[in-house]
Amino acid sequence: MTFVRPTFRHPDSPVNKLGYTRKFYEGALSTLCAGCGHDSVSGAIIQACFEMAVEPHKVAKLSGIGCSSKTPTYFLSNSHGFNSVHGRMPSVATGAYLANRDLMYIGVSGDGDSASIGMGQFVHAIRRNLNVTYIIMNNGCYGLTKGQDSATADFGSIGKAGSANMFHAIDMCGLALELGATFVARSFSGDKHQLIPLIKAAMSHPGFALIDVVSPCVTFNNNTGSTKSYDYTREHVEATAAVDFVPIMREITTEYNEGDSIEVVLHDGSSIHLNKLSNDWNPRDRHSAVNRLYQAKAAGDILTGLLYIDTESKDLHQLLNTTQQPLNQVPQEKLCPGSGVLENINASMR
Repeated sequence: MTFVRPTFRHPDSPVNKLGYTRKFYEGALSTLCAGCGHDSVSGAIIQACFEMAVEPHKVAKLSGIGCSSKTPTYFLSNSHGFNSVHGRMPSVATGAYLANRDLMYIGVSGDGDSASIGMGQFVHAIRRNLNVTYIIMNNGCYGLTKGQDSATADFGSIGKAGSANMFHAIDMCGLALELGATFVARSFSGDKHQLIPLIKAAMSHPGFALIDVVSPCVTFNNNTGSTKSYDYTREHVEATAAVDFVPIMREITTEYNEGDSIEVVLHDGSSIHLNKLSNDWNPRDRHSAVNRLYQAKAAGDILTGLLYIDTESKDLHQLLNTTQQPLNQVPQEKLCPGSGVLENINASMR
């Protein structure tokens, strides 16, 4: 058996504005279980980067430990990558971003990786508004250790072993909103039409962009009674709006009924277009997003789409007022200017 992806592709495969086909953004052949939602998320990342004409060598993929953290192997093989210790991906991403602000950072994590052992690192990455697209592949269980309930498993949800979860779930989107995250979204691995525009918008956002993706585990948590199964999610998904990412270089003209849509302009001039908004929800109002999230939870629904975005976001480099030059490109004479400069600094503080 081989896990090498076939190299043949149709000679007339479409190319993006850089001249790359979609194949250029792929990775190794997945070794996850057949039907795993994580593979659909990887496919959405590939498609988003292809359509946005992202240069793979300008992307850094980071992950922790878990089924989800294996997925960077399966997309963007021509990019940088670092598989960290369990739960420690945010600190590695923070160090990498401070050293080289010119790369685009994609952090891939799981509900065990971020909601349990990595919770402390997750919350501080939000506080610092680290410029990273942070994707949580959320299946409500620990797939690598035979399906025990994770911290995001809903109260009363029944696992494959047949026992009901007795603990209340940690809502990663609700937590992110409470901690001041500047971009919060939720999606479903089986809904590429919603997930791909959300990934594009997250990659264009200057700051911490969370996408919590319900990604069913077909082996350990896709049974009757699970609230993270394919059947349950399809039956209980409630979208905040239809999502369309509009690149800055593309003009789109269309018609919508008055009051049914809203356009959120991002920092680079591109926008995310939300059609058919709920009457009681505004994606630029944190309180509105929190209320809408809790209303859906009380009704047993899974609210998906863009929940909140701060269009005035300032990322970590802006907050710290650091140099525009990546630290790995700062010359030695600037890093170590000599004892005379240090003496002048000390003298200025006396």
